[in-house]
Amino acid sequence: MPHETLAKHLFHWETQPMKWAMRLRVALYLAQALEYCTSKGRALYHDLNAYRVVFDDDGNPRLSCFGLMKNSRDGKSYSTNLAFTPPEYLRTGRVTSESVIYSFGTLLLDLLSGKHIPPSHALDLIRDRNIQMLTDSCLEGQFSNDEGTELVRLASRCLQYEPRERPNSKSLVAALIPLQKETEVPSHVLMGIPHGATAFSLSPLGEACVRMDMTAMHEILEKIGYKDDEGAATELSFQMWTNQMQETLNSKKKGDVAFRHKDFRAAVECYTQFIDVGTMVSPTVFARRSLSYLMNDMPLEALNDAVQAQVISPVWHIASYLQAASLFALGRENEAQIAVKEGSILEEKRNATS
Repeated sequence: MPHETLAKHLFHWETQPMKWAMRLRVALYLAQALEYCTSKGRALYHDLNAYRVVFDDDGNPRLSCFGLMKNSRDGKSYSTNLAFTPPEYLRTGRVTSESVIYSFGTLLLDLLSGKHIPPSHALDLIRDRNIQMLTDSCLEGQFSNDEGTELVRLASRCLQYEPRERPNSKSLVAALIPLQKETEVPSHVLMGIPHGATAFSLSPLGEACVRMDMTAMHEILEKIGYKDDEGAATELSFQMWTNQMQETLNSKKKGDVAFRHKDFRAAVECYTQFIDVGTMVSPTVFARRSLSYLMNDMPLEALNDAVQAQVISPVWHIASYLQAASLFALGRENEAQIAVKEGSILEEKRNATS
């Protein structure tokens, strides 16, 4: 996603403010993304805000995967500023699907105002019918009163104190579709982006890491096997085939079987047994355990393994890509982008020499 976050375009723009038509498009695309997540049984999205919305090559808004709460079904995880936290979280410490709608309402306020306005202050302005104070002055003349009123109405509904009074994502989509212009201008035009502009080219593995498509990452790692270990896997102590050596290799084989069958907990256990013995060093084993940790929602452990893989094999692009995926999972987006770029450079050099 080479064209930054919504926060960058709304709050830190350097050339021109985001156009009204683009703001409406962002609202619709996000509502559709939340509806899609809900239809897939993933209605909880953690800390929805303008930093979690990113733009693709063509300037289309996309909802990043950083906020998906995979194993937090109790909804206890929340980290946003308390001034923007759903009221029920302050009462119960729990996040629900209705809490996500509340956060969507704060995003609508961002789109309207071009500023990060606390919901309570915004609701006071809405009640006092002081909509002009709420609306970004840069948007003057770009929209009709009906469009502005409808977006304010939607934001107000999303920010209701009682969760049951808020709309669901499906009704949000239905309300936002009529606001789109009949002749839709391409996103890259509204964003002022040359069509097809990209930061740097990525291989399928690099793209999978940026998308956090761990299924694709698994398929690629499984396909390449151990061919990149040549010259990197070293025996620290060569010894006769003892029972310990045989047991060590069996641990690795069991880990490979578990990894192939996507039993990632078992893969972590078996690869750990292989690594802890310390007889052999394999960057691929660390890479596979790194992805297995990611699959088990253990991004810090995954990052440590990806770093260790690169210590063993400094020019191995896969280690950089796995570091990027781990950093994305940890919410450290700037560092992740750097790791992605490093991985792409290493991969280009590798392809050039081969």
